[in-house]
Amino acid sequence: MRKVDLLDIWKARKRIASIAQPTSLVYSNDLSDVTGKSVYLKMENWNITNSFKIRGAANKILSLTPMERAKGITTFSTGNFGVSVGYVAKQLDIDAVICISNRVPKAKVDVLRSTGARVEVIGTSQDDAEKYSYQLQREHGFTVIHPFDDPYVIAGYGTMGLELLETLPEVDTVLAGLSGGGMHSGLGVALKQINPKLHLIGVSTERGAAMYESMQAGKPMEVTENNTLADSLLGGIGLNNQYTFSMVQQYVNDILLVNEQQIAKGMAFMLDKHHQVIEGAAAASIGAILENKATLIGSNVVLIISGNRVDTSVVLDLAKRYSQ
Repeated sequence: MRKVDLLDIWKARKRIASIAQPTSLVYSNDLSDVTGKSVYLKMENWNITNSFKIRGAANKILSLTPMERAKGITTFSTGNFGVSVGYVAKQLDIDAVICISNRVPKAKVDVLRSTGARVEVIGTSQDDAEKYSYQLQREHGFTVIHPFDDPYVIAGYGTMGLELLETLPEVDTVLAGLSGGGMHSGLGVALKQINPKLHLIGVSTERGAAMYESMQAGKPMEVTENNTLADSLLGGIGLNNQYTFSMVQQYVNDILLVNEQQIAKGMAFMLDKHHQVIEGAAAASIGAILENKATLIGSNVVLIISGNRVDTSVVLDLAKRYSQ
């Protein structure tokens, strides 16, 4: 297993520069008032595929050899990573197959198909989609683009940390939705090797939080997936996890669990106060703050607004429920 270091992240930044552009850091007056801290939003929902996943997907795919590109690629996804893989594959004229479960919302399935990649709907969990992706690798020689447990993907996600240090070097607390751990692994390398005192927090759903359950057990665990507004936080971490389990152990200071109402309140807050439609995974950290679940160490807090793909019907329902 190759260790991911700060140099890998700088190389990733250069490699992906033509595809994934830096994103804005926006000061939130309302969240600052709620917390008594200076709270900023890292707007990854403004990235080219409307999520941070483009960073990891681009870095991995651009690192492939010409022969690997010619044979094609496959991935398994809860939606956003698949969209990013499909987008990069289209730019580079690479055949791609995206494997998803039937839990992926229609809004994400529609965008997945629009990338031109072949979409395969398999089973009821990301684990089912993962198994089929590796079956395609065995049968057709595709390269599997893992959505989180891969050094190139982790390094790609770490480029967010470099941008944070450039824009807000005094950042001392970072919160983001935690699923497979790729983002937190990359942020951990980029931020905590520069500032070991920085507080890195993961936020997950109360039910089906694979990384949280794995941390509690001290080893990778399988969990049952449940329907949730934060569908991007679903999925296992892999019983043979090579990177992110140990890196989350090393870098993440705390994991918070939020329920569906708290996620919904976070989504509604961003719609009302910032006029931004964001998905449940991106709103989980806001929900945690609004419920005072997060112990915010220091004064300069950043929330990663990880993506914005959510069905219109869900947004309309939230607007109706929380505007009354």
